[in-house]
Amino acid sequence: MENLDNLFTPVTLGNLSLKNRIVMAPMTRTYSPGNVPNDLNIEYYKRRAEGDVGLIITEGTCIGHKAASGYDNVPFIAGEKPLAGWKKVVDAVHAAGGKIAPQLWHVGAIRKPGIEPGGDTPGYGPSGMAIPGKVTGHEMTKEDIKEVVDAFAQAALDSKNIGFDAIELHGAHGYLIDQFFWEGTNQRTDEYGGDLAGRSRFAIEIIEAVRAAVGPDFPIIFRWSQWKQQDYTAKLVNTPEELAPFVQALSDAGVDIFHCSQRRFWEPEFEGSDLNLAGWVKKLTNKPAITVGSVGLSQDFLPEDGTSNFKDAETENLDNLIERINDEEFDLVAVGRALISNPDWVKQVQAGNFEKLEAFDKAHLAKLV
Repeated sequence: MENLDNLFTPVTLGNLSLKNRIVMAPMTRTYSPGNVPNDLNIEYYKRRAEGDVGLIITEGTCIGHKAASGYDNVPFIAGEKPLAGWKKVVDAVHAAGGKIAPQLWHVGAIRKPGIEPGGDTPGYGPSGMAIPGKVTGHEMTKEDIKEVVDAFAQAALDSKNIGFDAIELHGAHGYLIDQFFWEGTNQRTDEYGGDLAGRSRFAIEIIEAVRAAVGPDFPIIFRWSQWKQQDYTAKLVNTPEELAPFVQALSDAGVDIFHCSQRRFWEPEFEGSDLNLAGWVKKLTNKPAITVGSVGLSQDFLPEDGTSNFKDAETENLDNLIERINDEEFDLVAVGRALISNPDWVKQVQAGNFEKLEAFDKAHLAKLV
């Protein structure tokens, strides 16, 4: 086993000081009836804080827009009751010595009418498409765009006001912000479409509005991915030369930390280099980067056939991860399913008790513990 010390060394990234470099990855759990965080949610996050996770990023929590939600029983971060529920989560995590950031989410055109709240409201998207070439929802007007930008900014401000330590914007996996990025689902001919710079305008306006709302010092994390849940092979960029202006524009708009989502963190992003996606983003922007993708497990999370049946996965050694973090390829490491199965994953790894780690069983998703 490689030397683990760097993984557990305290780190300060701008105004975010963490006890170690381990992040709890955001994972949708659908255990918030009425879209309000409850006692189960409080205990769930508290256990991970007690387990010494450096930074908890919550499951996607929907901003205050009528088309934001695409799934039943996901939490919101708008309105008196959801905010009060999140305040209890924040207080519990802080009492356990942890730090926490909400992931601010709008599902976009993936939404189907009938999901509450929102009723018969269709999915919103840059071109009304969740899947390339198939219009199933509402093509956003410029007024719609402004309304959603304002809702992201309000959610960020509310998050800061109830005590969160940072916020994360969900710009990955084929949801709304990513639908603007992706040429397959963004066929607009105005300033929000066209080349990648134009397709990035929506995200940039959100980041700038959030920065204006929360002030210059509050940490903004931005999660993005090449792959989409609609197409695992999708790419926004194919070379470092294409990547550089894309991520630099987001950085200039106000992103402090990039959360770079891969299905398998150990895979190189471009030919000719072993750097993964987070490694390239850090190299090109000089901003801190979070890597994520099947950390500590032998399998990524979904089959290649596109079905939504999560795969079981055995525990895996961390040699490759430790070698990369010791080489300063990235700054933080997000752990997902391994933390569902092992709330004390951080403590067990730090103690070298790998034999005590429980393998991920998809049955673990059936309850919130």
